[in-house]
Amino acid sequence: MLPWLSSLHPNFPTTSQALASPNGLLAAGGELSPAWLVEAYRQGIFPWFSDDDPILWWSPDPRMILLPEQFKQRRSLTKRLRHGGFHITLDQHFDQVIQACAAPRGEEAGTWITDEMREAYGLLHALGIAHSIEVHQHGQLVGGLYGIAMGPVFFGESMFSRAPDASKVALAHLARAMREHGGKLIDCQMHTPHLASLGAITVAREAFINYLKSWLPDKAFTFTTSPTETPTVPASLWLKAIATEGNA
Repeated sequence: MLPWLSSLHPNFPTTSQALASPNGLLAAGGELSPAWLVEAYRQGIFPWFSDDDPILWWSPDPRMILLPEQFKQRRSLTKRLRHGGFHITLDQHFDQVIQACAAPRGEEAGTWITDEMREAYGLLHALGIAHSIEVHQHGQLVGGLYGIAMGPVFFGESMFSRAPDASKVALAHLARAMREHGGKLIDCQMHTPHLASLGAITVAREAFINYLKSWLPDKAFTFTTSPTETPTVPASLWLKAIATEGNA
């Protein structure tokens, strides 16, 4: 039976208890408050649900990750970066990025980025925990991505493109900043052929959790006794490199 989370404080089951089918479903209930989300991500858990569902928490096995030094920047992308006329910003248009990521794509009728999710991540952004990388071309926002930064780890949530390779440009800047300034891992959550083509790999959930324990130890966080207060997360110094890059 799927555990129902109802305590005031975030208290997740161990990730080894997640279901095999659907892959990674761990629990339901709880909240999308900053305290719950920070605790979830540092344990390798993320929320994913539709409008008609309760909050569902996941920790799939295997897990897709991208090590910054393994990002595959093919010749065509290098050419795009040099001559595409892109301008990169950090945290200047978070709401627009998450709104673009939430828009239906192709034949999809809906999105998992519900209004409740957008509000929750918007609050994390205001607290300096969630971040967006924006790609501009000819004065227009044409691509980007958003996620959560904790120390040397970036938990990617979603990306979008309105111009060829625009999301790849955002990911290339993220990978380069992390590679050159102490970043260790980009969490991609679940396998997609697109991310695999860019160098992402799948690892066992246990290996992923061990990465987090090594790079996000308890001592790196400042916890509070109040369920309404947000713990202090470790700084991600590599973010500054993105903020100062500017032109692609």
